[in-house]
Amino acid sequence: MNKIKTIQLTFFLVTIIGLQGCTTSDPYTGEQRTRKTVKYGAIGAVVCGLVGATKNSKHARNAAAGCGAIGAGIGAYMDHQERDLRRELVGTGVQVRRDGDQIHLIMPGNITFNTAEYSIRSSFYGTLNSVAKVLYKYKDTKLDIIGHTDSIGSDSDNYELSRQRAFSVADYLASQGVPSRRLSPVGAGERQPIADNKYESGRSQNRRVELYITATEY
Repeated sequence: MNKIKTIQLTFFLVTIIGLQGCTTSDPYTGEQRTRKTVKYGAIGAVVCGLVGATKNSKHARNAAAGCGAIGAGIGAYMDHQERDLRRELVGTGVQVRRDGDQIHLIMPGNITFNTAEYSIRSSFYGTLNSVAKVLYKYKDTKLDIIGHTDSIGSDSDNYELSRQRAFSVADYLASQGVPSRRLSPVGAGERQPIADNKYESGRSQNRRVELYITATEY
């Protein structure tokens, strides 16, 4: 086996072993998962290591170390932010999900707004304050805020309501110190349902505001 293939195989095996040994238990679900800090750093190391292997082994190690640090940095940053959001939002009804380097918050309409209104319920201020506190702390992120409705009413009315609700959340976060330049509110109306609009249980899920938190480029 030539030197390049040996280096490639070594990086691959190191990554597999590292990922298998670095799992944690989610304190909220009990689910076993690979620590994202380790996962993204290791994947970055493999990809960059394979690229570097086309030159020589020293170049490969340097490339792997550099790219691994970048991957781990972003992963760790979002790991800590996810942890803080889960801690702040436990028991509020807001769902916190994670997809790679993106954190997804789902705010059900029944706890956020009164029916057919876009003014935020005063009872929800405390929850949004908790969100704003974390977003203010982690400044290297941008937020897409998307309003959604069920299918009751006209498409144009639903679009406008969803847009106004997204802007209401964005304006409130901005009032709590999150810079407006990081906030991108839009309305989706009834066009992106996550449940069946034929039933009230489904419509209640579709009435929501979602926040997608993404790390900015370094």
